[in-house]
Amino acid sequence: MFQLKTASEVAVMREAGRVVARVLAAVEAAVAPGVRLSELDALAAELIAQHGAMPSFLGYHPEWAPSPYPGVLCLSVNDVIVHGIPSRKPLRAGDLLSVDCGAYLNGYHGDAAITVGVGEIDARGRLLMDATARALAAGIASARVGGRLGDVSHAVEQVARAGGYGIPDGLGGHGVGRAMHEEPSVENTGQAGRGMALREGLVIAIEPMLTEGGRDDYLTQPDGWTVVTTDRSRAAHFEHTIAIEAAGPRILTAL
Repeated sequence: MFQLKTASEVAVMREAGRVVARVLAAVEAAVAPGVRLSELDALAAELIAQHGAMPSFLGYHPEWAPSPYPGVLCLSVNDVIVHGIPSRKPLRAGDLLSVDCGAYLNGYHGDAAITVGVGEIDARGRLLMDATARALAAGIASARVGGRLGDVSHAVEQVARAGGYGIPDGLGGHGVGRAMHEEPSVENTGQAGRGMALREGLVIAIEPMLTEGGRDDYLTQPDGWTVVTTDRSRAAHFEHTIAIEAAGPRILTAL
């Protein structure tokens, strides 16, 4: 349910966000050829517990999913856009790995994602990652009191389309708070000046997901979770949870 957050609630959410940021930094440092996805998931579980938090994703069971999510992280490799389930599959040099992490602490959630290259990656992979990170930065910069939610969506879309990248239809960000997914939905495409008014106390996750092949459609695998590109091209995913404050957007999931 959508609800504006007080300054004290945002401060508590910042602590959950710090846990997420530390986990993502540790997982990124552990990424290397030969490392198994399950090993990264176990690392995240250990770190979240050490910080007195709980994983937001483990056991999460939305209405559309056939079963609860079985991992602590979403680990999505190459053509997997989002919701990749951790397995014993080892990473290979040149892979692109998207790492999505959520943590629940003191009644509130934090949610963020990064994409990292495994060993040496090609120039096209670096460009895809850079464009996705820039799309996130543009969306965050547009999240200001007095603006509209469409400003955020439009900013993300402008960066993505300028690079010729696809934007998976219907996949995007969301409100964050006592529930991991709250209103409003934060689309990655939209018109500036349209949509809900942005007010102080709104906390949202902005999460561009771009596809290398330029297509906006996708497929969901039989497990009901794993979302892949239809053309087998690679994807990248970056995300931050932010609070909209009078002075501007505040990133809650940064170190």
